[in-house]
Amino acid sequence: MNEELVKNKMVQVFELVQRDIATIRTGRVTPALVENIGVAVYGGTDKLRIVELGTITAPDNQSLVIDPWDKSIIGEIRQGILLANAGLNPSIDGEVIRIILPPLTTEDREKYVKLLSSKIESGRVMIRQIRGDTMRDIKKEYEGKRISEDQKFGQEKRLQGLVDEFVSKIEGIGAQKQKELLQI
Repeated sequence: MNEELVKNKMVQVFELVQRDIATIRTGRVTPALVENIGVAVYGGTDKLRIVELGTITAPDNQSLVIDPWDKSIIGEIRQGILLANAGLNPSIDGEVIRIILPPLTTEDREKYVKLLSSKIESGRVMIRQIRGDTMRDIKKEYEGKRISEDQKFGQEKRLQGLVDEFVSKIEGIGAQKQKELLQI
């Protein structure tokens, strides 16, 4: 078992889950809600993320302001946000885009908690898939007589330690996000 490789895969899953969870809206508005939305600009051949196209600020708890560096693509950014189906309604206000978000209702909060739970579970599943693949590799090495039984058990134990560590990290960020969601 290449422990470093397995750990890197788990770090990638953790970072993916972390970015995915950041897109869930809480009572507080955050630039993470829109920064990774892809926008087709300059002829539509490539999609750039909003964070690559301008500055995103949250002047208060209910609104976001996107200030594009290139003012000529302001309409394309607005269109990209609408096409992302994120439930956001951007409006062009001079040379910036404003997004006003209404306060979350109890039903919204419950819906977002369910969404959060499914994202956390998918993160756990991805970590378990890495464990399953690695366990098969360890078993093949043992059956091919490349490692001893003691080495096999040692590798399996270290692997389970990594799995426990990353599942715990994923659940930790999930618990923090749920706390933010339920805060009024």
